[in-house]
Amino acid sequence: MAIIVDRSTRVLVQGITGREGSYHTASMMAYGTKVVAGVTPGKGGSSVNGVPVYNTVERAVRMHPEINTSILFVPAPYAPDAFYEAIDAGIKTIVVITEGIPLHDEMKMISYARSKGVIVVGPNCPGVISPGERVKVGIMPARSFSPGSVGIVSRSGTLTYEISEALSKAGMGQSTVVGIGGDPVVGLDFIEVVEMFNKDPETKAIVVVGEIGGDAEERLAQYIKEKGMVKPMVAYIAGRTAPPGKRMGHAGAIISMGRGDAETKIKALEAAGIRVAATPVDVANILSQIIDHRKA
Repeated sequence: MAIIVDRSTRVLVQGITGREGSYHTASMMAYGTKVVAGVTPGKGGSSVNGVPVYNTVERAVRMHPEINTSILFVPAPYAPDAFYEAIDAGIKTIVVITEGIPLHDEMKMISYARSKGVIVVGPNCPGVISPGERVKVGIMPARSFSPGSVGIVSRSGTLTYEISEALSKAGMGQSTVVGIGGDPVVGLDFIEVVEMFNKDPETKAIVVVGEIGGDAEERLAQYIKEKGMVKPMVAYIAGRTAPPGKRMGHAGAIISMGRGDAETKIKALEAAGIRVAATPVDVANILSQIIDHRKA
């Protein structure tokens, strides 16, 4: 098994005719993802990499009722409308790659999705990949991942790839890797994805990749303290040397008003019994120790 995306996933690409949309459509298909349709208003009747393009999501879903997942490569000013269009067409899983969506729009988008029971990954995220299922709905480089039983949930993109490669080299492949995004408002959060991994029988261990800003890691730590850990878990927090008040990459990666710094997050996670790696490579070493200890 895997979470969020698997062999049954059938993908619609919104913004498929743009440079990013067309490039990553080809990459997803080369990996094994079933991309069945695309949407770009005004480009209906054309095709991209053999994938038919429609003017509206409603038309695409009518022609391809098997569609159950959409990925957005739509520019920020138009992303909210594309997002609502996908939900109103009945699509239940949406991956939003787009960055730069205004915060007030993100709040409305996520609220509407939750009211409709829609799973949202992102915005401003690399997507989701399940290596054993040969499916990715996102922009991550396939070479960084291998089939296995470690679930990864991350606010970062490139660090996720680095940690996945280190795990693979240590003989620990991944069940599913979820990049939840680095904006202040996102769909799925750490707690929800960890719950999914805990329920997935093929996921035997969990890696959490956090970063400065916000309180998502602290909320996960509190959840673990209250509920307990079902599976071995290791965390890594990026941005240890970031100065207060300076934004580092993601919109949500900013330390302000004495909150959101790496030290606070690390202390909260360790207090919940979660070991925190000092470097990305250390994640694999620590996880190996924990798994070996449990086997003993």
